[in-house]
Order: sequence, then structure tokens, then C-alpha cells
Amino acid sequence: MWNDTTVTRMLSIQYPIIQAPMAGGPTTPELVAAVSNEGGLGFLGAGYMSPDSIRAAIRRIRELTDRPFGVNLFIPDQNIQVDREVVKAMIHHLKSLEALPEEVGREIDSIPIENAPGDTFTEQLEVILEERIPVFSFTFGCPTQEQITELKSRGIRVIGTATSVAEAVYLQEAGVDAVVAQGCEAGGHRGTFLEAHSSSLVGTIALVPQIVDRVRIPVIASGGIMDGRGIAACLTLGASAVQMGTAFLASRESGAHPAYKKALLHSRDTETVITDAFSGKPARGLRNTFISWMAQYDAPIPPYPIQNALTRPIRNWAARQADPEFMSLWAGQGSAQSRDASARDIVRQLIQEVERAIGKATGWTRYLATRNPH
Repeated sequence: MWNDTTVTRMLSIQYPIIQAPMAGGPTTPELVAAVSNEGGLGFLGAGYMSPDSIRAAIRRIRELTDRPFGVNLFIPDQNIQVDREVVKAMIHHLKSLEALPEEVGREIDSIPIENAPGDTFTEQLEVILEERIPVFSFTFGCPTQEQITELKSRGIRVIGTATSVAEAVYLQEAGVDAVVAQGCEAGGHRGTFLEAHSSSLVGTIALVPQIVDRVRIPVIASGGIMDGRGIAACLTLGASAVQMGTAFLASRESGAHPAYKKALLHSRDTETVITDAFSGKPARGLRNTFISWMAQYDAPIPPYPIQNALTRPIRNWAARQADPEFMSLWAGQGSAQSRDASARDIVRQLIQEVERAIGKATGWTRYLATRNPH
């Protein structure tokens, strides 16, 4: 059966369908639980959450499901260099945005840059360990060997994120149980941590088999997968599961802003771009006024999480105004295939689509066998 894979057995789930952890609000406990209840693996994107909020969300998920689920965190960059002149120039530029109310400009001015990075990873991870969640994944690097050992000693499955073969091999050697192969079609932040971002833009269909051929651990395909045909294709390439984010962004349970969901449902195939304008880290999203305006800025952009802190007042203002032109609308290249449906119905539709795709492929195999019996 197509759904009996190394990952489904490892994670004790029924189908090799993982809802991607999307930080910033989309992955509500209701979305996570809905996917898990249908036999997939729901994931809480907790990178921006406080330790107390993570604990509360985990306990809420457990109220809604008794199935496995996961939590994802961001690995902090310990080598961030804060150039105060670069930051000052960016503050001046952001405040020059014509549409911006004066009070939002004052809010940008008041951001304490010295504290902008705000690394709470150690405290966040402590909650993961204390709550003994079933699955933990991470993005932007790799935890220490001691942290991975501690996670696994508590029965927590550990999954890393790679955008290249080298990163996948690195994560395998670090001791992870499985690796997400993030193709460049994926929405949201690029998980690159070993190479330059510009040299790690490999598509899913090329990246997955190369990683499969180089590692012994299971590979989870991610990036541009929106329907059952994409799932079937990735399984054929050797993946043991798929991770889908944009496919669930417009779902009823998603915490994405209504204007964000509307933009997804009306998007076209050519509308996504990779930008560091909002956060200081390359991320794929729908092109809007802010991204186009920032593309004209020819000075250096402060690194993540400083730029992310500087643009937060603009994003919050846009959310209050329900104006998608100044929101970070993270989305993969398949956004035009977004569905206005419940997460339960999306998972069920995906399962049916996989079975149809496999049935069609099986039919071709049988046909070819009759044409060339030898």
C-alpha cells in the first residue's frame, strides 16, 4: 500500500502526509489536530512563540486529538553581526513609506535593536522536552549533539530541514531520525544553513532523489506539493512522506488572516517571489506592494531577526487594515491550487487524489506490459 512507508511506521501515522509547521499564526491547535485526526501529522509552527504559549498550544492540541503531532522551532544564528548604520538606514527607509501612518513610524523608531534577536530557543526547547511531544522538527540549522540526544532519550522523534544534499548528510550525521528535503518551490523561509541561499535553490523533483541516494534516513519531500499527483510523484522519487504547507494555509482551521487567505485563493501561478524584505532571510511569498517597493532599495538589508523586528509594526498595521499589500503572504509556487475547505476535507481529498494518480500509473504499467511482454 502507498501509505505504508518508513515515515508512517516511525511516526505511527496512517498516511505519509505532514502539514508543514508555518510560524506566525497559521498552524492553530485546531489545524494541527484536524490533520492528525485524519491520519496525517499536524505540526505547530512555534518559532515565534513564547515558551508559555508553546506549552498552552501543546496542551490544547492534546485536548483535540490523541494522535501524534509535532512542534517546530527555529535554530538561532549565533553569528549575527549588527551594523548599526545599516539598521539606521533601514529605519529611515521604512519610515519613508508614503502609506505608513506616523504612529507606525514612531513604533519602528522605538524598537530596541539591541534586544531584537531575542533568542529564546533554549527555553522553548525545554518546554518540548518537558511536554514529551511525539515529534520535534527544526529549521535554519541543527541543535547541539547534546540537545538531540536529550530529545531522543525522551522518545521524541527528531526531524531536520535541508535544502541541499550536503545539509541532509550533515543532519544525518548529527543523528536526526528523518530529513525534510525543502525544494525551492516551498513557501515561507528557506531552511538553508550550510551554503549561500543563492546556491541552494534546487527544485523538489531534483532535490528529493539526490538526497534519497545519499542518506540512510527517511526523506520527506517539501515544496510545491499541492495535490495527490504531487504526493504520488514524490513517493515515486523515493520520499517516505510529503510535507505540505501552502495546501493548508487557506483551510478553515488555519489562523492566516482572511485577507491572506483571499490572496491565496485568487493567486496565479507566477505570483510568488523569494525576498528578504520582510524578515532579513530569504522567503517565498506572494508579490505585493511592499516587496516591490523594497526591491528598489539598493543598500544592505539587516539580517534576521532584526529586519523581522523592524517590519513587524508595518505587518501588524496591515493586518489591522486587512491590507494584503503590506503583509508577508508566504506561499509556495503552487498557491494557485489553494483550497477553500476544512483541513479534514483537504486531507481526505488528497488521499483520494493519490489513489487515482497511482491507479492511472498502474494502468499505464499494465498497458506497457501487454505491449512488450518480454
